[in-house]
Amino acid sequence: MNTESMAFATPKESLGILLGLVRAEIVRAMEAELAAQNVDLRFTQFLILKRLARLGPMSASELARSVELDGGAMTRQLDQLERKGYLRRCPHEQDRRALRIELTAAGDAMWQQLTDCNERVLAAAQRTLDESEQAQLHDYLERVLRALRDKN
Repeated sequence: MNTESMAFATPKESLGILLGLVRAEIVRAMEAELAAQNVDLRFTQFLILKRLARLGPMSASELARSVELDGGAMTRQLDQLERKGYLRRCPHEQDRRALRIELTAAGDAMWQQLTDCNERVLAAAQRTLDESEQAQLHDYLERVLRALRDKN
């Protein structure tokens, strides 16, 4: 059975399925951009670099939560990115048992290169929307996110 045709079988698709399909297409497009730039990274690795570039050093568990990975998967990703020279594990300033993950200079340079790829993918995803519609979409998604996070 063709699951793709099932995904569009109803006139009003479920929000969950639609969001999942949009995410899958963004991942596919971003990985195509990375390949076109001859960058040897997967989407998850791109997200890890993005989080560290935007939020600064953090623990592996904080980073894992922010990119929705379990501990084992995060360790494998960190090992690969460390071998590539994009990040390093450093002792935590206050807790000698803990490590902080931070970008290296090479990781920061890679993030700067990837920022353009990220912008191209997101612009392409919204190319059929005018500025007002883009702002509305952003507003709607932020409101949905707030509603889901609101425990009351």
